[in-house]
Amino acid sequence: MKGHHTVKNFFYRVFCGFILGLSIFAPGFSGSFLAIVMGIYRDLVRIASNPFKDLKRNILFCIPLGIGAAISAVAFVLFFKFLFDTYEKATYLLFVGLIAGNLPEIFKEVRKCGFKRRYMAGGACAFAAALALGIFAVDMGQAVEGITDGLPMLALGGFAGGVVALMPGMSITMVLMLCGVYSQLLFAAEALLRLDFTYLWPFGLFGLCALVGLVLTSRGIKAMFERYPGLANSMVFGFMTGSLIGILVQSLRLHAASFNWILGGFMLAAGLGGSMLFVLLGRSMEAKGGRR
Repeated sequence: MKGHHTVKNFFYRVFCGFILGLSIFAPGFSGSFLAIVMGIYRDLVRIASNPFKDLKRNILFCIPLGIGAAISAVAFVLFFKFLFDTYEKATYLLFVGLIAGNLPEIFKEVRKCGFKRRYMAGGACAFAAALALGIFAVDMGQAVEGITDGLPMLALGGFAGGVVALMPGMSITMVLMLCGVYSQLLFAAEALLRLDFTYLWPFGLFGLCALVGLVLTSRGIKAMFERYPGLANSMVFGFMTGSLIGILVQSLRLHAASFNWILGGFMLAAGLGGSMLFVLLGRSMEAKGGRR
């Protein structure tokens, strides 16, 4: 029975890895929130805070997560790469919908703690930072052509993605889009799937910066959400709202002569519907966990 239980846990963690992989490629899907719902958030924080403590146990825990994330990566990299290549502007609207659909849920967490001045100030600062980053990324995007030309933003995007990875409500992909490197990473990932290793080292740089950001800030972020939830959630709400506007600004600079507004409206509605479905699924899984 113990062996059966171990196999069951292995495949469950493969499933968890697949879902976490989705959160990496689809903005609006918070990997940390999904990890909380699936019951693996504490383990991930423990590993990120001190990866070399009980190294063998950490590796065994992460292997099935990595398998699931790899399966998810293959599926969603190809899917989103196709969308960006074929319907780039409409895909931005899809992602705007995915992000916007999660804002009411984050706002609920803000309301629970009240609207104190310091919370609102923190939220306003996060909003301004996200909006400034989005506008700055637009200017950078106009100046660079390939992934190797934008290495500073790629490194910044990786570090920022690692920082927000354990923040409930935050989406890694949202930050990558805000930094203007998301489409570059999709291009590099798709090339790797074709066994073209030309972009392996920029992709490796991104991964290394993400790992550094995750390890350096994991304990502080966990402590902040536990001790100051009002300020933390207000900053998440402000950053998400600023990111939403920043991504819209990026979409406006795209020149799509044959843009179909009906398709764009459909993609926006699909994003809103998908994010709302994600929220309902999360509530359902939380309720089942509570009953257990």
